[in-house]
Amino acid sequence: MPDTTPLIVARDGAVVTLQFNRPESLNALDVPTAQAFLAAMRAIATDGSVRAVVLKGSGRAFIAGGDLAAMSAAPRQTVAELLGTINEAVLLMQRIDAPIIAQVHGVAAGGGLSLMLMCDFVLVAEKTRFNLAYIKLGANCDVGASWSLPRLVGLRKALEIALLSEDFDADEALRLGLINRVVPALELEATVNALAQRLASGPTTAYGHMRRLMRASQDTDLANALQAEARGFDACTQTADLPEGIAAFLAKRAPRFTGH
Repeated sequence: MPDTTPLIVARDGAVVTLQFNRPESLNALDVPTAQAFLAAMRAIATDGSVRAVVLKGSGRAFIAGGDLAAMSAAPRQTVAELLGTINEAVLLMQRIDAPIIAQVHGVAAGGGLSLMLMCDFVLVAEKTRFNLAYIKLGANCDVGASWSLPRLVGLRKALEIALLSEDFDADEALRLGLINRVVPALELEATVNALAQRLASGPTTAYGHMRRLMRASQDTDLANALQAEARGFDACTQTADLPEGIAAFLAKRAPRFTGH
């Protein structure tokens, strides 16, 4: 029997994969899916042994946006519950140390595209299509797109993507800097797995400080950035990974990081 849970959680060593699992609706986000995603992110946030996270979708798409059928009966109430839940999950995505990879194929639209933009790495299958889509529904964006999109492409291009809501392909997404790599569809899974395992063998605490510093950089001045860097570096000196990294460099060998 197929797994009918809205989110499949799988673990391979230090890598946790969260697979959105509503293929009949192209993994459109509804309240139960958002609740499952939040529960998974809460578990990850309290598990120091998780060192990389992968987000992907079942069936023919990554995530095609919000579930409009589920919203239609009571839009205001449903949207409030959906966004209240998924926004908490997005904040947890930014607070954890483990890097997050989006494995994207088929379609990433609306909230699916917004969620993709919140990840640290985005690997995409050829022929994937993207559309921010909200304006077509008469709504503004959500899931952090107003924060992430201008940071990635600049204000002018972000407004074009948001207000015109035109389709664009994987090559254009790569050109704009929205994604890291376009991969043949048959190679996507293996390429993502290799990257996840590479990240999972790295200095996880240092990753966490690095990703938060980078994301905060446009909201602070140089003096505060320097102070934040110094605090982060001091925290790294209290881990086992930094002295291991130094010893490995001096011995001209590969480091053996534990993530702590």
